[in-house]
Amino acid sequence: METRREYRRTFSKLISILWHRVTLITLAVTFVLLIGGRFEPANASQPNAQLEIQKLTTCYALGTDAIGSGNVLEGKNIYQDCFTPDAVITAVFPDGASQTLIGTDAWADFVASVFQNNGYVATQHLIGTLNISVQGNQAQMSSYLHATHKISDTSIDVANGTYEDEVVKVNGRWKIQRRTLKLITFLNLSSPPTTTLGTDN
Repeated sequence: METRREYRRTFSKLISILWHRVTLITLAVTFVLLIGGRFEPANASQPNAQLEIQKLTTCYALGTDAIGSGNVLEGKNIYQDCFTPDAVITAVFPDGASQTLIGTDAWADFVASVFQNNGYVATQHLIGTLNISVQGNQAQMSSYLHATHKISDTSIDVANGTYEDEVVKVNGRWKIQRRTLKLITFLNLSSPPTTTLGTDN
């Protein structure tokens, strides 16, 4: 009789220990799943966010070059896809002078006036060496600029600089909220006049 009681006590202890361990394992697995479920979507969306933000540089280049070709309205329409409506855009020139404007229409008009005053008939903006850091619904981006501004078949102005951007996610879309262009050079390159062979001096 005593042996049976001892056996029951031992069996009860084993069941209790096993139940305790199963409970701990279940809690641990649940915790891992909850933590994993909480952070995995953010990690998975990070590459997509960077790709979408990167496309903003192409958007801006296309808008600016539309203005460079004389189509200011098209440039304004493209800019709306790149920037928030209240975007703050600043250009800092090599001599230290700067210009800050609010809103894409104001910036497009400024760009158009600069291009027209300098006699540009076409432009080409190349943007690369991107560095993007995403934090939730906000991001920082920097990129290098090499821009060609055509004056004639033998003369161009070349600009080099860096864009520094603050980017935000608005209604599911990434847009530039603040952009600062810091130009380091702005040079004119011209070909010498061509001469016709056989022309008497």
